[in-house]
Amino acid sequence: METISRIIENINHCLWGLPMILLLSGTHLYMTWKTGFIQRRLPLAIRLSLTRDKTSEGDISPFAALSTSLASTLGTGNIIGVGTAIALGGPGAVFWCWLTGVFGIATTYAESLIAVKYRVRTNDGTMLGGAMYALERGLRLKPLGILFAVFGVLTSFGIGCGVQVNAISAIVSPFLRRAAESFSGLSRLLDRFPELPALSIGLVAGLITCAVIFGGVRSVSKVCERLVPFMALFYMLGCFFLLFANRSFLGKAISLILRSAFMETDALAGGMAGSGIMLAARYGISRGLFSNEAGMGSAPIIAAAARSRNPVRQALIASTATFWDTVVVCLITGLVLVSSLLALEPTASGTASGTLSGGELTSAAFSRIPYVGQAILIFGIITFAYATILGWSYYGERCLEYLFGKISLFPYRFLWILVLVFAPVIRLELVWSISDTLNALMAIPNLIAILLLSDVIAKDTRYYLKHLDEKAPPVR
Repeated sequence: METISRIIENINHCLWGLPMILLLSGTHLYMTWKTGFIQRRLPLAIRLSLTRDKTSEGDISPFAALSTSLASTLGTGNIIGVGTAIALGGPGAVFWCWLTGVFGIATTYAESLIAVKYRVRTNDGTMLGGAMYALERGLRLKPLGILFAVFGVLTSFGIGCGVQVNAISAIVSPFLRRAAESFSGLSRLLDRFPELPALSIGLVAGLITCAVIFGGVRSVSKVCERLVPFMALFYMLGCFFLLFANRSFLGKAISLILRSAFMETDALAGGMAGSGIMLAARYGISRGLFSNEAGMGSAPIIAAAARSRNPVRQALIASTATFWDTVVVCLITGLVLVSSLLALEPTASGTASGTLSGGELTSAAFSRIPYVGQAILIFGIITFAYATILGWSYYGERCLEYLFGKISLFPYRFLWILVLVFAPVIRLELVWSISDTLNALMAIPNLIAILLLSDVIAKDTRYYLKHLDEKAPPVR
């Protein structure tokens, strides 16, 4: 297992080296320029996301599509992922993560536009779209479309399934073990089978997920539409409490994040690693992509299922997911973690700097909320992770359907449930590393589609916004 971990880590160093950082960041910047800084249209995009469009073609409402997209992105990357970025890349990783979100809005917009523009309607009336269809129908590059779909299926089992249920298990298993200590029979059973709590959690997660994903996109979107606003609000209330409690450290935290993003720093008390610029950028950008998935091509798959009169309209709505996920939630989480650890610094002198994991950093921060801090963190991780599992199950299905048709959906769902059951016993570090690898491999063909279709994206954007200003949005 150690050998496998080293091999994957070496692959990640290559994939997430300077070339990938330049490709991803360059695409964000290029599409920001090409779309006329589409981020300026966020107020319009947020308003459109709350407007129903019942007369248009599609399977679900734009808000349901946005909720499902947010369900897949508001996962452990927003909580443990940000903590991991800080633990491995230093406080400066927060800045690079946030910057990835700001400029990633343009990339999310661009990839969603071409996903809707080149979507297809199946014989049963279902709308299917995504980078694979854009590559095939827009660029006549079907081999790249197949490659994207293959990586999409594999990625779904990593970022969307294994990582999420593993995170749930890591949080809940200790409580099950402590509860079992009250019963001698159960305690002896756990001594013989120490992985039983993790398997039990996987089994429960599998059963709950099974009841939803076999209902198709409408079932998944309906659950996400109700779960996402509630879980996000609950988590953010806990974050705002911590920011208020740490208000005297906020200025120092912001200064430390900015300084660490552009220069070498020493290791800090409280478990924050020292880092160089490349290390901070690498972990900040990779965790930013893990969180908002801008450039991966995943969120546009659900955007293509939305009822919308115009690809630009739905692309604007889809772009708000990156704003909420990274520009807002990841930034606030980063500020909470860094400010909390600065506040804890006098009491952390006995902790070896840089030895805490991302989960431990996050747990240390939320422990500052009296009585309910750990409960908020546990609830946030469980609900965020479960929502991501639902969203990514749909992405994987659509990629597999593109490759093999609807006949492949039942075996995929069955295998998805099996992974949910057994993933909790796999080492979390290995699952994260595999997910980083697959993220990069999935992003490459999608970024190619965006860049080669950038003129189409820019033309459609100008046309729509011009007619919008004339109060006559076009139907195209």
